[in-house]
Amino acid sequence: QVQLVESGGGLVQAGGSLSLSCVASGRAFNIPAMGWFRQVPGKERDFVAAVGPNGFSTYYTDSVKGRFAISRDNGKKSVYLRMNSLKPEDTAVYYCAAAPFMPAPKAFGLATSYNYWGQGTQVTVSS
Repeated sequence: QVQLVESGGGLVQAGGSLSLSCVASGRAFNIPAMGWFRQVPGKERDFVAAVGPNGFSTYYTDSVKGRFAISRDNGKKSVYLRMNSLKPEDTAVYYCAAAPFMPAPKAFGLATSYNYWGQGTQVTVSS
């Protein structure tokens, strides 16, 4: 089992920045893919960003490209999401996710590729 704990959410004004962190514990060795998803009440959980095993392969949903950056530190078993130029529509609960197997490139953005999820951290962007 892998446990994930997110931190770093909060309230920020539009145009501001926030950084999210996620630390893995348990059987958290060589996790092939880690990602961030977000969810607003009444809607499905949406893909935000993902990163491959060595940090070189990254994937983003179109709405955050150029504003968000995902990274990982395997030594610290951590994944990060730097969010710049935040917009009110970025408001959501952000979830960290870990995949036990390497997804196909097109599957990095699918929630079904990830077996392990954190509890989520709220990000609120005021206008």
